This record gives sequence, C-alpha cells and structure tokens, in this order.
Amino acid sequence: MPPPLTRRDFLARSGMGLAALGLADLQASKPHHAPKAKRVIHFFLNGGPSHVDTFDPKPALARYAGKPVPSHRITERKTGAAFPSPFKFERRGQSGIEVSELFAKTAAHIDDIAVIRSMQAQVPNHEPSLMLMNCGDSIQPRPSLGAWLTYGLGSENSNLPGFIAMCPGGMPIKGAENWQAAFLPGAFQGTYVDSKHEAVDRLIENIRSPHADTSVQLRQLELLRRINAAHKAERSDPRLEARIQSFELAFRMQMEAADAFDVSQEPEHIRKMYGEGVHARQTLIARRLLERGVRMVQLWHGAGQPWDNHDNIETNHRKLSNDIDQPIAALLSDLKQRGMLEDTLVLWGGEFGRTPTVELAGGKSKLGRDHNHYGFSVWMAGGGIKGGTVHGSTDEFGFAAQENPTSIHDLHATILHLLGINHEELTYRYAGRDFRLTDVYGDVIRPILA
Repeated sequence: MPPPLTRRDFLARSGMGLAALGLADLQASKPHHAPKAKRVIHFFLNGGPSHVDTFDPKPALARYAGKPVPSHRITERKTGAAFPSPFKFERRGQSGIEVSELFAKTAAHIDDIAVIRSMQAQVPNHEPSLMLMNCGDSIQPRPSLGAWLTYGLGSENSNLPGFIAMCPGGMPIKGAENWQAAFLPGAFQGTYVDSKHEAVDRLIENIRSPHADTSVQLRQLELLRRINAAHKAERSDPRLEARIQSFELAFRMQMEAADAFDVSQEPEHIRKMYGEGVHARQTLIARRLLERGVRMVQLWHGAGQPWDNHDNIETNHRKLSNDIDQPIAALLSDLKQRGMLEDTLVLWGGEFGRTPTVELAGGKSKLGRDHNHYGFSVWMAGGGIKGGTVHGSTDEFGFAAQENPTSIHDLHATILHLLGINHEELTYRYAGRDFRLTDVYGDVIRPILA
C-alpha cells in the first residue's frame, strides 16, 4: 500500500493538479478582450431601496405633495398622492451629482461613481425580480451572474470559492437560487456565508473536522478520491463532479478561509474606518476575499427583504442606510489606497425601486412606498467605470424610466464587458441550445465606460 499523501502532495494534486481530475475548468481562463476589472463586489439592498430617496432627486414631488401624480402607473398595491422625500439632497463632488443625506459618506466618492437612473425590471414582485437581477431570467432557473463569471474566467485562488454570498442572519427570499449554478457545473455555484457570526467555524459550516486531524483527513480524502474516480469512470454525471470538487475545496479552505475571514489581522485604523457592526465586518471580509483572488462577492443586507419599506420609510430607510453607508465609503477608500479600485467593479442596488406615491392601507397613508419596477437606480464604481456620470433618467416624478431606459440585460452585458467577456459569446450548451446570461438581449452601456 502506498504511503499516505503529505499535505503538500495533496494540495499539489487537488489544487494545481485539478486537470487530472477533469476539473481544469476551475482554473483562470483567458477573457475575450482586455478586461478593465478582475473582480466584482455587489452590495445587494434586498427588498428594493427607494431611488427617489437615495440617488434620484425629484423636487416635483414637493410641488405635488398631497396631489395625484400625472405619470401614475399601475402598482401592486393601492397608492395615493405624491410623497416628497423626507431626506435632503445635496450636490456632491466636482461632478455635482445630487445624492441623498442617507448616503452622505458614500457620496464623498461620487466622482468615482456612475449612477444609472433609468433601470427597469419586468414585474413588481420580489421573487421574479431577484431572479432577473441575479440570474437574468425572472421565471426559468438560470445560472447567476457570479456563476457565469467563474465559469467564464475561472478562479485565481484554488483554495477559496470563486463566488461567495454573505447574508447576515439567514438567507434572503429565494435562498440559494440567488447564487445558483443551475445547469452549469455545480462548482460554479456561490458559497453562502452567514456573516452574523464572527468565529470562522460558525461563518463556514463544517470548515473544520471535530473528529479528524489533518493527517487523517488526508487519508480519508485520498480514499474518497479513488472511490469517486472509479465510480465516475463508469458514469457521466456533473453532480458527481461537483461533489468531488466540494470535498477537495472544503479541505483546502481550512487554512485559507481561516485567514481571510479573520479581520482581527487588520490594523486598528482600518477596522475603525469601516466602523462597527456586521455590515462593517462583512464588507472588510469582502475586501480580504477579493485581494485573495475571489472573483465575486455579494453582500446582502440581511435575511428576507429589509429594504421593503411599505410603511414608515423615513425611519426604516435611515436605519438601513446607517448600517452600510460608512462601510461602503470605507471600502471605496480602502480599494483606492491599495490600488485595487481600478480593477475592482463595485455594484450597488436592489431588485427594483419604490413608488413616488404614498402607499395606502384602508385608504390611509402608511408613510411608505410600494414596489416600482418601471424605473429605479443602481450605481457602479471602479474598474472601467467613468466616475462622476449619470446615465438615463426617470420622469419628472420618478415613476418610470424616460431617457435611455436600461434593462437588467444591459447591466449584465456591461458587467461582463468590463471583465473582458463578450456577453454574446459566453455560452453553455444545455437542453439542445446555447444559453447565455443575457439570453438574446443586452447592450453594453457605453456612456458610463471610462
């Protein structure tokens, strides 16, 4: 019987030697054209932040306060008169882009940011809109953006997942479907982390074995590899391939993940810059993951849909923005100081926006806003983005996209373009046809490119 593998031997075989196991698709791949960005961080404000209270000021709402809005659209629930934003907007930076006080610290970086004010979704419901934003299709199960990115570009660190989704306190609605691989090989699915925990073995379930030390695990994994290889030789099942990869990645993560998730290694002034609380911690962890080669990190605000403020939007939106404004601003500063912002794409937004009219319950105002898919805002900064720009607009009241309406497919095409991928050429053969993230749609939003 051959001697047990050393740790070095195992890492060589399962990391650099992935091709021997048919896993070469995990390695970094050549893009279609020269990329501007290498990695993506996505702040996902699940539930739908109000664009007219954050990045799309509408002074007409004050003039029409208490009156019907001429551009009123059909909404999911009954809404009433114009509801002026309770938040103050100010012109920021040399570009003079108006930003709400809710994101005053983020606004200090407005000259690095391109705001898209003319986004459109398809329906005013969370579940399909989440799928559309994350996976490019509101109905059919399709691979997520992060899965497509790792499929197209591979991983820069074989000891960490290429795509990580952090959401404190549990999963958002639709759960793991938001970062699914769907028909792509299972290795490209996002890895979920409940970032409310601080200890590494709570952050990542089963990161360490309570029953076996490293030498025992090496022998177990080598035996498992041989059994799986023999089993696989008689079958062609991508689920088996994904399981083999999962076992090996879990072992390799034991050292690398413990280091990446340990923010206590950061200097005190960096931790203070990000601030206190779970959102500060998960944003700092995200930077540590990105600099270690993780391709995409999604930072969700929390379980459920916290930004879904149908009532008391002034109190609720203020609290939510207080959670993330400082961490976002700190990340942008930190990336810039490290020379990483120029090749890191930062994306901010939710699945849709909110109505400029007040929501009604029993004919009375709830001081909140309903879902609005007709027009809303997202912003991007960093790799390849022309900062200090605004693309598109909604109508006078903020109900619907008016100038340069922008689809989710356009947004996805632009993200892929910035990472060196032609969205029309990144395809995967499944069920007799070639699929892509943008289906048969999508144009790169060239006015926001540097």
